[in-house]
Amino acid sequence: MSDDDNSPISARAAKQLFAELRGAPALVLAVSGGPDSVALMWLAARWKRGLARGPQLTVVTVDHGLRPEAAREAREVKRLAAELGLVHRTLRWRGAKPDTGLPAAAREARYRLLAQAARSAGASHVLTAHTRDDQAETVLMRLLRGSGLAGLSAMARLTERDGVVLVRPLLDVPKSQLIATLRRAKIGFADDPTNRDTAFTRPRLRAL
Repeated sequence: MSDDDNSPISARAAKQLFAELRGAPALVLAVSGGPDSVALMWLAARWKRGLARGPQLTVVTVDHGLRPEAAREAREVKRLAAELGLVHRTLRWRGAKPDTGLPAAAREARYRLLAQAARSAGASHVLTAHTRDDQAETVLMRLLRGSGLAGLSAMARLTERDGVVLVRPLLDVPKSQLIATLRRAKIGFADDPTNRDTAFTRPRLRAL
């Protein structure tokens, strides 16, 4: 990656991000509409266009039913996916929502739905847009929860979950580079206010 955290990601650098996935038959891209995941979608689409043969890409947006804006954001992702020539699906987390532990429950539901979408699409891998910033927050959260040194491991680039492989190709990329990439490409993105809600631990750390 570039040494400049505010520079757009080049086509060459993007090719390196996805190189190991070239032989996969199909991939699911988890795209919420925020800058990180929209950048993941745009970069993956550009990478795919440069291949003579490449994986079938399916974009999946999970609407947790927690914000009225979520449906509109899903439609925006669908519109952009169509412009990029990608298949898009919106999946909804239905049923009662817990009064406590909502972020963790929403995350579990999201991964479960993504795994279902991957199986339906014949995909062995689900790509998420976790960045270097998310990695730092994860380590801080584990530190605050009293993890010892053994428990301070960061997120892995590859993990298996619900029968599929989760891939985090942007783990070494700062969020600022993704935003710069979208601005260069003149692509808009959503701003989820829950990412700034300091009632939850991760947004408090993000504010710090």
